[in-house]
Amino acid sequence: MRYNTSRPKMIIPEYGRHIQDLVNHATQIENKEERNEMVRAIVDVMGQLNPHLRDVSDFTHKLWDHVYIMSDFKLDVDSPYPKPEPEHFQSKPRKMPYPEDNIRFKHYGKGVEKLVSKAVEMEEGEEKEALILSIANLMKKHYLSWSRNTVDDKIIWLDLNKIARGKLKLDENTSLISTKEIALRADVNGNGSSSNNKKGGKKKKRKPFKKKKY
Repeated sequence: MRYNTSRPKMIIPEYGRHIQDLVNHATQIENKEERNEMVRAIVDVMGQLNPHLRDVSDFTHKLWDHVYIMSDFKLDVDSPYPKPEPEHFQSKPRKMPYPEDNIRFKHYGKGVEKLVSKAVEMEEGEEKEALILSIANLMKKHYLSWSRNTVDDKIIWLDLNKIARGKLKLDENTSLISTKEIALRADVNGNGSSSNNKKGGKKKKRKPFKKKKY
């Protein structure tokens, strides 16, 4: 009995060993016309085995590239597409840039700092005051999610003033959303509990299903 572990490694396992064997056989055919005919048939079978690739742009081009890869770029056929270079698939991908912005208060998040920057640029007025109050309430929600304890509103206003670097006019006597209301909203949104359940209401039991007698 032959085990797969003792067989040659498949270059693209998704197509199976039979397709790999067909590609290997096609590279050994001396007659170019026969080789072209066989490779076109292999490409058709590969497309039928992987119908999900039909949604990919350049579907046929992708299949021909896979044939070349499975032949270790040794296949010599008249392809409707240019033969890919091995270096194109062996090169390492470029490193993704990672944001290196320093966040002063990580528990508030980068989004809060961006909102504060926008509020600093706005002109004085009711719209700016409403935005500042919304930011402060958002900061309080983030703070409670981070510490899960009560927090005094003065701490939120103090942190907001530090983030804005003193460029915002803040009324520290303004009351923010209460801790109880924040917890209540989080419970409703997270657990989907209704007011009836919180009042101790019981769920109605479903009646057992009875089979009909014929």
